[in-house]
Amino acid sequence: MKTQTSIAVSLVVFNIAILLLFGIGIYFFLNEYSYVDFYKRLETRATIGAKYNLKIDTANAETFKKIREQHLEKLEAEREYIINVNANTSLEEAAEKYKVPLSLLKSIMKDNKGRYQEGNVFYNGIKLNHNNITYLVIVSAHNRFVSHHLIFLRNILLWGLLFTVVVTVYLSIYFSKHFFDPIREMIEKVKQISTENIHLRVKETENNNEISELAGTFNDLLNRIETAFETQKNFISNASHELATPLTAIMGEAEVALIKERKPEEYQHVLNNVLQQAERLNQITKSLLFLAQTGYKGKKIVFEVLRLDEVIWEVKRLIDRLNPENKIMVDLSLLPEDPKKLKINGNKQLLHLALANILNNACKYSHNKPVAVHIGASQEQVLLFIKDQGIGIPESEIPFIYDPFFRASNTHLFEGYGIGLPLSRNIIKLHNGTLTVTSKVGSGTSVQINFPLAKLIK
Repeated sequence: MKTQTSIAVSLVVFNIAILLLFGIGIYFFLNEYSYVDFYKRLETRATIGAKYNLKIDTANAETFKKIREQHLEKLEAEREYIINVNANTSLEEAAEKYKVPLSLLKSIMKDNKGRYQEGNVFYNGIKLNHNNITYLVIVSAHNRFVSHHLIFLRNILLWGLLFTVVVTVYLSIYFSKHFFDPIREMIEKVKQISTENIHLRVKETENNNEISELAGTFNDLLNRIETAFETQKNFISNASHELATPLTAIMGEAEVALIKERKPEEYQHVLNNVLQQAERLNQITKSLLFLAQTGYKGKKIVFEVLRLDEVIWEVKRLIDRLNPENKIMVDLSLLPEDPKKLKINGNKQLLHLALANILNNACKYSHNKPVAVHIGASQEQVLLFIKDQGIGIPESEIPFIYDPFFRASNTHLFEGYGIGLPLSRNIIKLHNGTLTVTSKVGSGTSVQINFPLAKLIK
């Protein structure tokens, strides 16, 4: 069953149930009240009738009679019975004589009053003692309210229920249909979107409702998917180029060497060129493999408690051996007094790789100008700031610096594959850290890295 039909059926069923309960409640309580009220009216007539028929209040007897005639409506088939009861009176004979129910007479004799219903005829009677004589005063009448008014009310409720059901069915179908119009439009639009036209978007309304929020959320998802597709295209294009270049060089060298027989030193030269290109190809392949592994969180990585300042010094010593001309300067002025605030949970080899990539880039793109490294700490994080004086990154290209194989437009004079920074960010993310890069062309690049403190800190 479609959601639209389900909503319409649910509304109809719930409305019918509520109306039925409401109508039954009204009918039940009014029916009960009609019986109580009618017996009360009969009892009032019996009391007034006794006062002027038996002359109980001689001075006011005629007054009571006028009040009843002028102010109390005549009930349908109303009758009065005044029965003289003494020790010799047989209730069975009185009931037969006056055509009244025997059980009513017994109830009045026992409780001094009584009531009885026989079909649509209602009886109410009282027992009075006047001048040492016992009288049973009974009034009977047809309850027109029950026989006419309640039936009329029942018919109104039934017709009202039928009318309400028809209106509810119509309105439920109408509103559920129009309520789902935006969703149907969204479905039709989504069906048109594919990888060929992923730029298309679902129409967003200005109404601040769930449908508008759903459309906005879906468009945000499409934006992320489109970005991922573009990144994948760039990755494939760049990776193909980076892998094809050394392969082409290797095949070219081999083909040239095989054209004719050459001297041993010429073969050595060719093999050296092949070896260099093979090493480059091997480096690219390893970088790609490492990048894929760091992006896959299912792999188990062993963490231990490390001091970040010690890791920095170890990375600096490594870079000093590889690039003796570097000018990396570690600033210790921001170190916290408590050494525990420098401890993080991490994997030493991965952190070495990430920080070495960032520092090497800082040295390379600044032509070995001074690179400042500051280490600090807050209550919950260890902070690392790296500032170089290099060529900087164009502002429009900063959003793409984490794409594999992407290289800024002003780096064509520098060797590299565009894998180091994405790899470093993946490693930092594995350590629940954050990497933020800000840069300006000609003014250098700043990198801020935040790591959460080790869990042993209380």
